[in-house]
Amino acid sequence: MDDILFSTPGNPVPENHTAGFFEGHRGTRLRYALFRSDVSPARGTVVLVQGRNEFIEKYYETIRDLNAQGLWVATYDLRGQGGSERLLKEVRKGHVRRFADYERDLELFLEKIVLPDARLPFFLVAHSTGALIALSAAPRLQNRIDRMALAAPYVALTGQSLPEPWIRRLSTLLSTLGFGARTLGADRSRRPFQNNPLTSDRQRFDRNAEMIAARPDLTIGPPTARWLYETLKTASRVSAQAHLTKITIPTLLIAPMLDGVVPYLAQERLSRNFRAGQLITITGARHEIFQERDIFRAQALAAIQAFMPGSEPMPEFSESAA
Repeated sequence: MDDILFSTPGNPVPENHTAGFFEGHRGTRLRYALFRSDVSPARGTVVLVQGRNEFIEKYYETIRDLNAQGLWVATYDLRGQGGSERLLKEVRKGHVRRFADYERDLELFLEKIVLPDARLPFFLVAHSTGALIALSAAPRLQNRIDRMALAAPYVALTGQSLPEPWIRRLSTLLSTLGFGARTLGADRSRRPFQNNPLTSDRQRFDRNAEMIAARPDLTIGPPTARWLYETLKTASRVSAQAHLTKITIPTLLIAPMLDGVVPYLAQERLSRNFRAGQLITITGARHEIFQERDIFRAQALAAIQAFMPGSEPMPEFSESAA
């Protein structure tokens, strides 16, 4: 078990965990871990769904914070990234065949790992692409997931080398012509801290960079045309009123106002059409709120702590608080 999860001196593995692999959709081998809280009785289990090009080790700090709140955490690496099975011979490519494969993996994770081994009630916390997976699968999860907190949900794109409408057209064309495995964009897994769109916290940025340098095999490069086509098509579908009305799970939308990957206005627009959703704006935060400075990150964690049991009033966050 100890060789399944990776540790560095500045980022040790949380204690009281189990780790392994389970079989996802179409037999894809996916790495997972379950982290137990020492608080008794447990308040429930958070199913943590990562974003693109993320991995379990990146969330150790957040997992400790959730454990301290009395919550168990169950998480896994998305297909094609982290310690999970790659989908193409060129393993650095960020690829997916169908977006529905992500959703089926989540459902299988709940069935095979979470339901048998974790503590009720079940909550879901997801970031970026993980939040898009949650939004798409939510109408089928209402009998299993009590509440969701979605950070920077990937419902649109900004900060790319091409405008989003061009990316949509190009990825659609390449996928239609059979070139869906061709990558679009540059490899940003080792981007410098200066002007990065992810976090303003230098220490957490360097910690993640240290992990990537030590274990580059956990990362992937640019997305394929097929990945962009599938995710952007799904982003449009889940943002539509027809889909949002099918979601009855109470949902917290955590929107970083300085998000350089998913435009804040798109997240705000999503919340206006989302009857079961409540928007929390974190002024000054960038895309990766769980990797941000304490002044921003603490707001997200406090909101989750108040929201998940459903028994306490939601805290109010404002520009002056940030």
